[in-house]
Amino acid sequence: MKYLLVIAVVVIAFYIWRKSHPPAVRTRRPTDAPTGTPQTMVRCAHCGLHLPAADAVSGELGVYCGAPHRLLAEPPP
Repeated sequence: MKYLLVIAVVVIAFYIWRKSHPPAVRTRRPTDAPTGTPQTMVRCAHCGLHLPAADAVSGELGVYCGAPHRLLAEPPP
């Protein structure tokens, strides 16, 4: 019988504690946040790095991630 009394006291104490300490409100990041438009990705013909087409350097044999790789991959004119 005394175990039931102890359990009842613990349950009541927990209930009172939960009422006096409400759970913290969690801020959620909106899932429908607008994202940027997708960009076309290209692969560097020298090292294989994928990068946006707007950042790529064009050459005679393909596109490159930078001028040094274009100079390494293509023979000088």
